[in-house]
Amino acid sequence: MTVTTRPERVAARGEPGERPRRTRRVRAPRVVLHLVLVVATTLWLAPIAYALYTSLRPYSDTAEHGYVSLARSLTLDNYITAFAGADLPHYFLNTMLVAVPAIVVTLLLASFVAFGISRFSWRLNIPLLILFTAGNLLPHQVIITPLYRMFLEIPLPEFMSESELLYDSYWGLILIHVAVQTGFCVFVLSNYMRTIPVELTEAATMDGASVLRQYRQVILPLCRPPLAALATLEFTWIYNDFFWPLVLMPTGEKRPIMAALANLRGQYFVDNNLVAAGALLTAVPTVVVFFLLQRQFVNGLTMGATKG
Repeated sequence: MTVTTRPERVAARGEPGERPRRTRRVRAPRVVLHLVLVVATTLWLAPIAYALYTSLRPYSDTAEHGYVSLARSLTLDNYITAFAGADLPHYFLNTMLVAVPAIVVTLLLASFVAFGISRFSWRLNIPLLILFTAGNLLPHQVIITPLYRMFLEIPLPEFMSESELLYDSYWGLILIHVAVQTGFCVFVLSNYMRTIPVELTEAATMDGASVLRQYRQVILPLCRPPLAALATLEFTWIYNDFFWPLVLMPTGEKRPIMAALANLRGQYFVDNNLVAAGALLTAVPTVVVFFLLQRQFVNGLTMGATKG
């Protein structure tokens, strides 16, 4: 029989009051998860890093040594040429003239519809929500031909635009984005408004508040997180839109920033270094908006997730 002395027992158990040491085991699934995340992050960041690298190289360097080679020199000339030579500030302004009204009108109309769907019970409640949601499932390419014909036929009042038609006008793009984006916003806002206790609007009704006042002073202030999240998403989608301006706005001076990137391409020659610099410059506003609204964006995505 083996006798264990007291010091050995104390060493095995640890000193009085001392917590027993735990050996942290690294599990294989956790290692695999981290490896997958590292690989996915690398795949996402590699094109951006390569575009940054290309934009800093002079075209003469890539023409002589190829794009897959070490740069002999790095310069900011491509950014200066893209910003000033391509008149990017003018196209940034065009984008704001389309994006800001489209976002405001979209969120306003979507909140109206979501309020009616979520706070009132009536026969067309669910079909209306399905109608708005189903509109997002239709590819844009399917409706471009009838929309193109409609835009060529629908006139605009003289005070609204210099153009006589919806075609080749800011108002046409604004209406397109409002029609396309409203369905998604209705879906998100209606689901969030359902988590707001009905007792709030019932108490407001007992106090004599009208339906419009309930919407404006009770429901809308509580929907700031999802509205901020949707504003961030809508700005990113509208800002990055390339399809609609390219088809419905042939005038180059009126195009938003993404469609204006095509102006950096020549008819017989394409300077990919210059195009990379212009693409990175145009990505800056969306990154800035995301970081400014990051907290509201995350809150809008998570609030209401645990409410039943």
